[in-house]
Amino acid sequence: MTTLPIYRWRLAPDGLATRRQLRAAGLRPGGQDVVAQLERPRRRRGPLTAFLYRVDRAKPVRPMTPARVAALAKANAARRTCPECRADAGYVIPAGLGMCVPCAYPEL
Repeated sequence: MTTLPIYRWRLAPDGLATRRQLRAAGLRPGGQDVVAQLERPRRRRGPLTAFLYRVDRAKPVRPMTPARVAALAKANAARRTCPECRADAGYVIPAGLGMCVPCAYPEL
């Protein structure tokens, strides 16, 4: 069993990047294993951790196809539709309420 090298905040070597950094560069991990870990200390809680991937093994992000755009639009429309009144709320229905605000609080 191997352990991952742990680097302190802002001290990771060049050639390693987090998922967000890869995505900002138009890349994705592409199935590669995590090669290191980054830790950012905090005062009252445990450190924040992020996994690091090799940039040279990263693959380009897959382009959005029309079918994926349509599927995402359908999924987002389902998240905005109230299950009680079946109306498009115009915003994502809060999971805690489970319905749009006018249905959850009719007295308002």
